Amino acid sequence: SSGINAEWPLRPGIKSEVKCTAVCSGAIFSTYQKNRVENVCERLDLVSIAPLWQREQSALLQEMLDHLLEIRIIKVASIGLGNAHVGQTARNLIIHFNDINAKFGFNVCGEGGEYESLVTDCPLFSHRLVIESSRKVMHSYDDLSPVWYEKIDKIRLEEKPGLSKLTLKERLEVSLGHGSI
Repeated sequence: SSGINAEWPLRPGIKSEVKCTAVCSGAIFSTYQKNRVENVCERLDLVSIAPLWQREQSALLQEMLDHLLEIRIIKVASIGLGNAHVGQTARNLIIHFNDINAKFGFNVCGEGGEYESLVTDCPLFSHRLVIESSRKVMHSYDDLSPVWYEKIDKIRLEEKPGLSKLTLKERLEVSLGHGSI
């Protein structure tokens, strides 16, 4: 694709600077996304890893929530979603997502562009994102699926007591219940 070719001159230096051997993507059912990442990986002699590939979306989103990811909906662009859903969490909306999936074939994880999200907290984070002020903006009007997004005006990091001094490996062990603070 033209996007890959336009950025190609920048990519060779990335591999030597970062010293990576693989790229992990969040592609679930989008062949376009998976193929795009695989194309870049092939050019750079990297391994493409897609651990979520072909996972059932409702179960996958529930698993993310069960593992305490705080997922904030920051943009909507689908039938069944509107300005009232912007700024809410996936935890509060999962039942609604499943309902509109049953009615319209909605991608529960938003992979089809139905919504965009921001993870504001998860057990691996040493700090959580706190949105102090934001506003909802209509990007484009449509009778069935108007596009709304959250314009974040002020955001800050909030330290999570006991976690900020731990390494990523130690935070992972704590989040899995194999360690303590």
